[in-house]
Amino acid sequence: MTTVRTLRIAAGVEALSLVALLVNLLTTHTPAVSSLVGPLHGTAYLVTIAATWPAPGARWLSVVPGVGGLLALRRLKGSHQAA
Repeated sequence: MTTVRTLRIAAGVEALSLVALLVNLLTTHTPAVSSLVGPLHGTAYLVTIAATWPAPGARWLSVVPGVGGLLALRRLKGSHQAA
């Protein structure tokens, strides 16, 4: 259950930080925002991959940049409800 909670948090941070990076890129392109949010996004991406690595059904979904954590979380919830 801790892995699912970790994945839920990391997937949310990954998706929100990607949105923040894209909004920054399309509007003001402030270097400070990129410097702060970029490493946060990368860390959330790596945590998402690490959290799903033990789950064979969701492992490769987590590698999709930006939304992979959400896809893996959806797959894990679906397989958890079916069991």
